[in-house]
Amino acid sequence: MTENKFDIAIIGGGPGGYVAAIRASQLGYRVALVEREHLGGICLNWGCIPTKALLRSSEIYHLMHNLDQFGLSAENIKFDFKKIIERSRNVSKKLTEGIKHLMKKNKVEVFNGYGKLNGVGKISVRESGDRDSKRIADIESRHIIFATGARAKTFPGLEHDEQQVWSYKKAMTPDAMPKTLVVIGSGAIGTEFASFYKNMGVDVTLVEAMDRILPVEDKEVSAFMQKTFEKQGLKIKTNVQASIEKGKDEVTVNLKAKDGTIEKIKVEKVIVAVGVMGNTENLGLEGTRVKIERNQIQIDEFCKTDEDGIYAIGDVVSAPWLAHKASHEGIICVENIAYLEGKFDHQPHPIVKENIPGCTYCYPQVASVGLTEDKAKEKGYSIKVGRFPYIGNGKAIAMGETEGFIKTIFDAQTGELLGAHMVGSEVTEMIQGYVVGKTAELTNYDFMHTIFAHPTLSEMMHEAVLDADKQAIHF
Repeated sequence: MTENKFDIAIIGGGPGGYVAAIRASQLGYRVALVEREHLGGICLNWGCIPTKALLRSSEIYHLMHNLDQFGLSAENIKFDFKKIIERSRNVSKKLTEGIKHLMKKNKVEVFNGYGKLNGVGKISVRESGDRDSKRIADIESRHIIFATGARAKTFPGLEHDEQQVWSYKKAMTPDAMPKTLVVIGSGAIGTEFASFYKNMGVDVTLVEAMDRILPVEDKEVSAFMQKTFEKQGLKIKTNVQASIEKGKDEVTVNLKAKDGTIEKIKVEKVIVAVGVMGNTENLGLEGTRVKIERNQIQIDEFCKTDEDGIYAIGDVVSAPWLAHKASHEGIICVENIAYLEGKFDHQPHPIVKENIPGCTYCYPQVASVGLTEDKAKEKGYSIKVGRFPYIGNGKAIAMGETEGFIKTIFDAQTGELLGAHMVGSEVTEMIQGYVVGKTAELTNYDFMHTIFAHPTLSEMMHEAVLDADKQAIHF
């Protein structure tokens, strides 16, 4: 066992923790990073990255079945499911190795084990979460950042057994492709899995307790996606409560409607994707002034808790549970520490949650930033709304990707961009244009007088802005 003294120690090596470690090192701090499993956290190993690798395979498979529209043909189209899974895992492995390199490059000392607060400014690192397991190291640090992430949420009767009822981890590494599947939960995770398996030929039913799928998105987006999914053959059940009965070779999913009627669906497998909950247990925070509410560590705008020298970032603190939000909080946290200690020349800007983009990588893709139309109205804004469909864009037609639209919402008085909502090919790439504009507080006038390259899908962003003032050119 070794003793180590650092300026900043971070517990959790996901996209919040490892980014915070790199930025702290850049600012001249001696940094320790404690990670119990794999650098990159859930995002890189079991979330954002490997799911996108799977979705890329399903997208290609889908396109191969529609080659005739491009004047192409192919015979005996098939897939090797084992190779698809292997590719997904190899993508994650490659990136994990890349983060290890970044830690060495930035002189961040990595401790592989479970980190737990062990007094003021102290961390005990053990082989496992069991307090009686072997102690690997004792760390002393002036500042300690918790970046312990979150785990899949479960409800009574919907627990994962990873045999018939899958969590997201098993859904990414199944032994075989099921013929029939129910996905419970239509947020980003559930929708992506439903889209992946449907495009691979599985009979999929997507179940949602609320009155629409993708419930955090604009209502127009939700309605469009439901119609599009159903056209693809994906079955959707909303406004129902799900329960499960396990049989020997199948699972019965009971869907109870608001009127009390129950529909039974028999399938091979079920994926439960009903949200996440912060990893706040067994961190040694008992006896500190750190507040935890509903499995979320409470912080101020600079990620500081009520206990001096203790901070928290990422999924363990609050929604939205997004990797890019965690990374940005990590940077804000360490830059503010440096600012207060005279090592950084300005105080960072706190996160504005309305400026955080959200992306869902189903087919077609969904992306958004800011307020929905309903939320803007609830807040009392007088708004003007612009829309532009994919079918009106030359590049989209040339690509054979005409499903989708772009919607913009502006303050009618000031021209401020309040929200942008997009459905279609590559919108998860294009949304950043609106995010930059919103962060820079650009107005509709600024967007209107920006030149967009032709031919590109991004021209639709311009047209949607123009349409808010009834000036759209191509539709």
